[in-house]
Amino acid sequence: MAERRVNVGWAEGLHARPASIFVRAATAAGVPVTIAKADGNPVNAASMLAVLGLGAQGGEEIVLASDAEGADAALDRLARLVAEGLEELPETV
Repeated sequence: MAERRVNVGWAEGLHARPASIFVRAATAAGVPVTIAKADGNPVNAASMLAVLGLGAQGGEEIVLASDAEGADAALDRLARLVAEGLEELPETV
């Protein structure tokens, strides 16, 4: 299983707009991805309700994981998106 640990770069955490950006990127990744707080249970990263339900705050560590083929590249892109707190979906995601 491929895994990336990253701190949330959005000051407001994974709420509303940042969560929407992240979920769109996770859906576009083409592989199933889970997201979890460092000490929590993983949820579907492509589910807006699940991501909002995490309550991940700015600066908090999250874990992205996938066991699909090609997961490393997808997780790298998603980790960059989260860590940098990007305001829009980059073309590379």
